[in-house]
Amino acid sequence: MPTFIEKPTVVEAAGNLPKIIREYVGKVNTGTSGVSIAHMTSPGGWEEPGQRPEFDEYTLVLRGVVTVEHEAGVLEVGAGEAVHTAAGEWVRYSTRGADGADYISVCLPAFAPETVHRDA
Repeated sequence: MPTFIEKPTVVEAAGNLPKIIREYVGKVNTGTSGVSIAHMTSPGGWEEPGQRPEFDEYTLVLRGVVTVEHEAGVLEVGAGEAVHTAAGEWVRYSTRGADGADYISVCLPAFAPETVHRDA
């Protein structure tokens, strides 16, 4: 039988400015460890520490631009575009544009603070 997910849980975000993370599927909202699906809303000028996570992350940008720094350079991912970052690769996400961004993040396996390995 399908499982209805009525609403997300807002979880704490890392970074220099407040960002809203609405987890629909994952360890917090549904107890799911295999995948997490979250809707992110980040303000202009937001950036988080670099990280080398143990999970793959797929990011689909709905509005604005998400900047993805990686060891080989920088990607600017705009509305209607997506990016995949592989487990074990160093990345850093930010929203440099004045209007910020809305995007969907899918992590396999699910995001967990102990597996993201943020820069100190």
